[in-house]
Amino acid sequence: MNFQEETLAKYEGAGAIAREVREEVKSFLYEGIPIIEVCERVEGLIRKKGGRPAFPCNVSINEVAAHYTSPPKDRSVIPPNSLVKVDIGAHLDGYIADTAITICFNPEYEYLVRAAKEALETAIRTIHSGISTSKLGSAIQKTIETYGCKPVSNLTGHQIGRYLIHTGKSLPNVSHLIGSKIREGEVVAMEPFVTVPSAAGKVKEGDDATIFRFTKAKSLKNLYSKRLLTYIEENFKTLPFSERWLERVVPKEHHFVAFHDLLKSKCIIPYYVFVETTGKPVAQAEHTVLVLKDGCKVLT
Repeated sequence: MNFQEETLAKYEGAGAIAREVREEVKSFLYEGIPIIEVCERVEGLIRKKGGRPAFPCNVSINEVAAHYTSPPKDRSVIPPNSLVKVDIGAHLDGYIADTAITICFNPEYEYLVRAAKEALETAIRTIHSGISTSKLGSAIQKTIETYGCKPVSNLTGHQIGRYLIHTGKSLPNVSHLIGSKIREGEVVAMEPFVTVPSAAGKVKEGDDATIFRFTKAKSLKNLYSKRLLTYIEENFKTLPFSERWLERVVPKEHHFVAFHDLLKSKCIIPYYVFVETTGKPVAQAEHTVLVLKDGCKVLT
């Protein structure tokens, strides 16, 4: 097996794990389930199937579009009549597959789920080597608007690299003037975000951050801060992580100070939750694909 075949095999393996877990989510997500149970079950299934989480399981509800995972001891549950986005990432040796599903407990918003799914199918049919991100975004936008919905204009799909969730190109879900070309061999995640027509169709950063990423090593005075940073760098590299994953790294009584020391020194940075600016519900659908000369291979 040559290098390219080995790389593709790892992407396909990660994709199969992410796909299987995504489908299993449908069977255990229900109104009232603790969100932390969903996150830990998803992450546990990824590990059980031989992969590692590429990022903490995101469970983003209603107007929260992305970047919520349960913090330690989270007591929140899936509320009734909600629109729930579950975003899942798995990797094998740093080769990442990223996929998402929206589960709707409110019949009023089923059309948002359908629009997101169909927009993703349009993207899969449209993408190929040489297409501009502008043309791809235009096709996605037209599909979303056909359903009477509005795309979220400042959330995009993204190119994926080894140990890098977001790298290189962004793939907007709307038409735009300056578009780069998509090339054969690139691995990209396409993820239309859809909201109601009366919404602003944009997201802003919320107040909470429950996902973090290593940025740089620094000389730290606190012994427990050093130990925590070493663990983060060795285990997650450039991939996002949850504070839940760090609970036993240092003694419990030293964790709070050590963790906030890393934030203050900017050795780690937060990902703030993204919230639709007018508080309207958002649906999402996502697949990771390998770009081919005349189309794409869906990995998830």
